[in-house]
Amino acid sequence: MSLRKLIVNKTMAALAVIFTVFSSANAFAQEAAAAATAKPVDMGPIHKSALFYVLLFLLLCLFIAIVGKALKVYELTRETQGKPEGINWDTVNAIIFALFLVVGLYGVYWEYSVHGSMISHMQEAASEHGKRIDEMFKLTLIITTIVFILTHIVLFVFAYIYRYSAKRKAYYYPHNNTIEKIWTIVPALVLTLLVLKGFLTWRSIFYKAEDPNNRPLNIEVVSSQFLWDIRYPGADAIVGKRNYKLTTAINGLGIDFNDKNSLDDLLADEIVLPVNKPVRFTLASKDVIHSFYMPHFRVQLNTVPGMQTYFEFTPTVTTEEMRTKLNDPKFNYILLCAKICGANHFNMQKNVRVVSEAEYKEWLSQQAPYLTNDLRKAFNLPVVAEEAAPAATEAPADTTATAAKVELDVKNQLALKK
Repeated sequence: MSLRKLIVNKTMAALAVIFTVFSSANAFAQEAAAAATAKPVDMGPIHKSALFYVLLFLLLCLFIAIVGKALKVYELTRETQGKPEGINWDTVNAIIFALFLVVGLYGVYWEYSVHGSMISHMQEAASEHGKRIDEMFKLTLIITTIVFILTHIVLFVFAYIYRYSAKRKAYYYPHNNTIEKIWTIVPALVLTLLVLKGFLTWRSIFYKAEDPNNRPLNIEVVSSQFLWDIRYPGADAIVGKRNYKLTTAINGLGIDFNDKNSLDDLLADEIVLPVNKPVRFTLASKDVIHSFYMPHFRVQLNTVPGMQTYFEFTPTVTTEEMRTKLNDPKFNYILLCAKICGANHFNMQKNVRVVSEAEYKEWLSQQAPYLTNDLRKAFNLPVVAEEAAPAATEAPADTTATAAKVELDVKNQLALKK
């Protein structure tokens, strides 16, 4: 009887009438204003506005209320004539349950056929551990989909078959040990399988044995609102220490240059990785919690103020190879922040490139050192003489000096960029 109560509800009918009067008055006012200005009104994009759909919903409510009142009159007429109830509302509700099942199952099919392509849009994972994560995701999706469909078929079919009927009496069935064992043991086994697979996958990522012949490349990434600072090691292959207490205007990352490993560190404006080489990211944050997220590599880990987190993985597909696979010459891997960290969160991203070992070494040799002469003076380190720009024979002396100064300023800005 719930549907009947809904459509004959007096409050709904009253609200619908009030809204209809208000909408009519508003429409008349708009027509009068349009006539006064004598300007054509473009009604084309009206269906794109939220108000259009609100009005459509309220119109539907009004229609239901009108139908409800008509049915109420019909029922009262039959009652005054001494006739039995004209509409079996239990059957109506059962039919609605059955229709809801059909529409719902079609909705599941539609989601898989239309939005399901979003799952495969990433194509294959571009890292070793990413393949195991994809397998775990697909297994979980298959199991949960099967359970979802079967349970809902049983739910709505039972609601239809066992609807109320005056010709039969409900059977009292309070307990069944066999059924309870089945619906307890089977889900427990399935969940145990999923949890164990997830646990083993997690351990394979974060607790892997280090190969002394193939040590990972260490890269430090520090997040802040709203950018990523990337520091590569120098010739010693070790990223130096940080100390937030050393953070100044010229030492934005708080690098401790008393640590000799920091002296040759490099500052980069993008992440470049050698293919098939393990990479270990050291992650930190300068302000709030961010999330280090590279979807194509199936990498995501929070960067937390006051502590360091780590993520190690091996990229397996170069940028050029992925462009060929996707037939997209403009494709690039990307680093994003997966936490809503502030107003410019959407713009917090960095380009990521996976290249060959030779290309990586060539790119690394072109990166600027973090340690500038200003930092050397602050930490009482020897100052390195800057190389002067070569003088052009055809240019006057003052132009040459200006060009050299501009080039030096550009280098310093790149090295000091936070």
